[in-house]
Amino acid sequence: MPTQAAGILGTGHALPERTLTNADLEQMVETSDDWIVSRTGIRERRIAAPDETTSHFATLAAERALQAAGLTPADLDLIICATVCPDMMLPSTACIIQARLGAKRAAAYDLVAACSGFIYGLATARAFIEAGHCRYILVIGAELLSRFVDYTDRATCVIFGDGAGAAVVGPVEAGRGILAHRILSDGAYADLLYTPGGGTRYPASPETIEQRLHYIKMRGNELFKVAVRSMADTVAQILDELRLTPSDVDLFIPHQANQRITDAVADRLNIDPARIYANIARTGNTSSASIPIALDECVQAGRVKPGNLLVFASFGAGVTWGAMALRW
Repeated sequence: MPTQAAGILGTGHALPERTLTNADLEQMVETSDDWIVSRTGIRERRIAAPDETTSHFATLAAERALQAAGLTPADLDLIICATVCPDMMLPSTACIIQARLGAKRAAAYDLVAACSGFIYGLATARAFIEAGHCRYILVIGAELLSRFVDYTDRATCVIFGDGAGAAVVGPVEAGRGILAHRILSDGAYADLLYTPGGGTRYPASPETIEQRLHYIKMRGNELFKVAVRSMADTVAQILDELRLTPSDVDLFIPHQANQRITDAVADRLNIDPARIYANIARTGNTSSASIPIALDECVQAGRVKPGNLLVFASFGAGVTWGAMALRW
């Protein structure tokens, strides 16, 4: 049994100022507001300015999370940045964030689990804290997906947005904090959502640029089925592990991938719609940033009370998926 429980002590998020609406996209690609809303639930998304980077928004979100936790960068032992949109191939974006924060004591590394990255990061932080290796860990989900979106592909360009969310994880009293989690993956589905160019398989070249291999490729219909089944089953498993039921959940925050996916997962779990948070209409799919952005919005709006049972669930490229239950 762990000697120290781990929980979230503070949250923060940051979004770009620019809003890209469905009406804007109608001028860029063959699509319509009705088509986008009916298939995704998205009405607008935030897009970073050309001179802004993933580390820029990650640092802002981190500073706000630290302030909410009543801590300083000097208190941090570890920084985990979940992202598929690093500032550059190396060094890690987490190290850039560490320098910007001035967190000189903290180790720092990136975690690549796509949309499941924040849950993977929280699970990692939990293990470090429960084992006594760290006291305070900063977990960030940050993405600038607009940099990798092909704005001639209406199947993908309408979905993704930019932003960052962060949480400070640290010791909490027994019975609070993270109660259970599951993280899983299945690489057999890797070709459902991927960016082929830029790695060792297809290094950057005039040919990869001409073939548009550096943009996100997605097979949405196939992904939908796997996502719904995986998220719903994993949430059911951790609730069963805790001997709880969906009626015990005070707030369910799923990854904001697609409103139809959220609705289907909620239906399979029989969770009260009033207890489900969705902001996808305003933010689009921000991958690993979506759950921490949504969580911070809920905290700021007073929707999270001490003692509440929160459940997170996500699914992303890899494919990866996971779920977590925590007592606030």
